[in-house]
Amino acid sequence: MPSTGKVLRIGIVAGEASGDILGAGLISALRQYHPDIVVEGIGGPLMIAEGCNSFFAQDRLAVMGLIEPLKRLPELLRIRRFLREHFLANPPDVFIGIDSPDFNLTLEQSLHEAGVKTVHYVSPSVWAWRQGRLKKIARAADLVLTLFPFEEAFYRDHSKDYPLLRAVCVGHPLADSIPMETDIAAARAQLSFTVFSQAVALLPGSRAGEVDRMGRLFLDVARWCARKHKNLCFVMPAANAAREKQLRDLLVAYPDVHVRLVSGQSQLCMAASDAVLMASGTTTLEAMLLKKPMVVAYKMSAISHAIISRLLKVPYVSLPNLLANEKLVPELLQDKATVENLGNALLAILADSHQTAILKKRFADLHQDIRRNASESAAKAILQLLGQAPQSVP
Repeated sequence: MPSTGKVLRIGIVAGEASGDILGAGLISALRQYHPDIVVEGIGGPLMIAEGCNSFFAQDRLAVMGLIEPLKRLPELLRIRRFLREHFLANPPDVFIGIDSPDFNLTLEQSLHEAGVKTVHYVSPSVWAWRQGRLKKIARAADLVLTLFPFEEAFYRDHSKDYPLLRAVCVGHPLADSIPMETDIAAARAQLSFTVFSQAVALLPGSRAGEVDRMGRLFLDVARWCARKHKNLCFVMPAANAAREKQLRDLLVAYPDVHVRLVSGQSQLCMAASDAVLMASGTTTLEAMLLKKPMVVAYKMSAISHAIISRLLKVPYVSLPNLLANEKLVPELLQDKATVENLGNALLAILADSHQTAILKKRFADLHQDIRRNASESAAKAILQLLGQAPQSVP
């Protein structure tokens, strides 16, 4: 059985950089209650700096796409087998799987069946599609820590079918770290936005395939808008060196469009802008927290779109709309993501200061709703699962 001594022993696996951020914050928060906490499993540099003993490099789990996971499958299975055998032989007080559901849920289930308390931090998107995964989550986890209130509500709505599975919304750490008010003047000064009256941030995505599909489209939109709105400039952050080269190659064909290519600093670019044209994804949450009006677009292969559109159970794809449960921002997907449609939506936003003010107020309300001191809230929920129910930091 798990340890009942004063030293709290935590098993943990975070397979991606975003999970490393969550894990580091969680370890730090737990240490406020248990200074001698012992943490081991898999983590990135931030978790290791907080004292996590990582048995493997975190990037060994960070695989994406369809082919890469298959090529790496033998290694991934070996890593998971090692972790299962280690934690079964040395049961922690609680095991925490951070995101990476394909890897973590199976490991969590093995430990859960052996009597170890298990937590899954960051809910899989069961509310959007593949709701049958709820069965596996219920078999694997005692507690799911969600980032958004609508996710907690989804689990609550299904509590009759899965009475032993608890879900608690702890909020999103970005909502804690991004200020409620954005210093637009300071951001614009950093990017030298002084000559032009309005600026638009272009975010076509962080992966090569996304930039291939969306980069040229967004630059075509920028050209279309610039011809109708002379005092307009654009800033485009590149997620990494490879994306910067990819975007720079695209920009060669757009010498007539004033586009500032920036290495990284997507938050700064959005903060300095009056509006954002962006690919659908988690970055829409950052734009919302920065109180930026946005137009959301996405394109994928016709086959992928046909499959996914049949599986989706929600009417929206962008996080602002999902959080509000209404259409706050335009979503132009697939065939609707044309230069003219995107350009008209963007110029409409830039021209309507009254609607922008209303939208920013809604964004502020949503920001406040998910600003819940995520790491501290997650630590308290886990300690309550272990029967400790802390009231305050000792």
